[in-house]
Amino acid sequence: MEMKLKQLGKLTLAAALLAGTCLLSAPANADTAAGEATFKAKCAGCHGADGKGKEAMKTRDLASADVQKQSDADLTGIISNGKGKMPAYKTLSADQVKDLVGYIRSLKK
Repeated sequence: MEMKLKQLGKLTLAAALLAGTCLLSAPANADTAAGEATFKAKCAGCHGADGKGKEAMKTRDLASADVQKQSDADLTGIISNGKGKMPAYKTLSADQVKDLVGYIRSLKK
């Protein structure tokens, strides 16, 4: 009986560790609809409503392979800190930036 309780305890501990690992390692999904709303409010003025960029402003096509090959961390840094003429968006929350990156990924050609 004592042996079965020890085995049950070990099994329970292993299951709890596995479940915790799975929960903590699961990537947080971006809310693309929220990202689109933020994009329209903050980014579309320069990048266009479709994200294709504006020739007159010489802004980048966010669907281009050049933009899409950048890592999520790179895109997050550009959104948060700005780049070139693009201003930094320090007022956006981490979730808003993550959602924007998700929306930019959805523009992929």
